Amino acid sequence: MDELTQNYQLLNRELAADDPWRLDGNPFEQKRYAQMLRLSLAEGSITHALEVGCAAGAFTEKLAPHCQRLTVIDVVPQAIARARRRMKEPPHISWTVSDVQQFSTDERFDLIVVAEVLYYVGEIADMRAAVRNLVRMLAPGGHLVFGSARDANCRRWGHVAGAETVIAMLNETLIEVERLECRGESVNEDCLLARFRNPVSGSL
Repeated sequence: MDELTQNYQLLNRELAADDPWRLDGNPFEQKRYAQMLRLSLAEGSITHALEVGCAAGAFTEKLAPHCQRLTVIDVVPQAIARARRRMKEPPHISWTVSDVQQFSTDERFDLIVVAEVLYYVGEIADMRAAVRNLVRMLAPGGHLVFGSARDANCRRWGHVAGAETVIAMLNETLIEVERLECRGESVNEDCLLARFRNPVSGSL
């Protein structure tokens, strides 16, 4: 069984819980979401956002009211189903079951949020392919908000890399605007959040 299949099965098992990853009940997660939302809204109103990896919709619920349109993708059908039930199907949200590397659209997003997702995709080359795909869909001048557990924790959990590695990849094509640390009481509750801007001009 390859690593990607193992990660997919792990996500399915975790999503079977009522509150997977304690996203609703954990003070650390609430703090992380508050910081992610502040980064997401730093440029004001959002025309069209992409959320990559919705889990059970805890952050979707916070982001959606600030978007004219919101596209949500997740590789696990159960995650999309749970988030849709939670959100009660508002018309400005579209939902897609898709891997972040395979998702494709002609749309360009003025905001992309991808948090606690990329360490699941597999090897470094897979992470880089996912980053390239996200950057391709970011509108000129648009912003990307990234969050992840740090490299050390991700490797301890059996993944190849985490926040520092992906932030370095994103800095190859985007401009890092702001970075935050979010820590909780547990050694596992330690993540980096960063906001990036696409320097490409709309006139190019």
